[in-house]
Amino acid sequence: MRVLIVSDTHGRHAAFDRALEEAGKFDMFIHLGDIEGGEDYIEAVVDCEKHMVRGNNDFFSDLPREEEFYIGPYKVFITHGHAYYVSLDPEYILEEGRARKADLIMFGHTHKPYFYQVDDITVLNPGSLSFPRQEGRRGSYMILEFGEDGKLQFEQRYL
Repeated sequence: MRVLIVSDTHGRHAAFDRALEEAGKFDMFIHLGDIEGGEDYIEAVVDCEKHMVRGNNDFFSDLPREEEFYIGPYKVFITHGHAYYVSLDPEYILEEGRARKADLIMFGHTHKPYFYQVDDITVLNPGSLSFPRQEGRRGSYMILEFGEDGKLQFEQRYL
């Protein structure tokens, strides 16, 4: 199982298309919000299982605010993150993920890559493809894969 994780594309497709090309084949796609009208485009170009949530800039979107599902045996909780104050401190979203018994918590919103593991819980943010805010300001995304031992492996990538 190979998963492409993106966030904060804000209706811009050039960096998104480049990430699709660079990522190669994947079995699942996750978008963590602020798609800004790009849902139809994503539906047209991504041909696998998709999970997408609404961000704070997705004003007229029918996407869910958050979602829970499984990747293999791992319970996943995804949300854009703004409702959990991730710009201030990721502790709130970690607490919510624990309450939901999630193994993997994913959020966007900050436009900065983030990766933290504690107590068998992984919290991550792939950063933004279109408007990165971290040092160097390169668009970013993540790839999740199952290792030979069945454990999840994560790779942060930059455009």
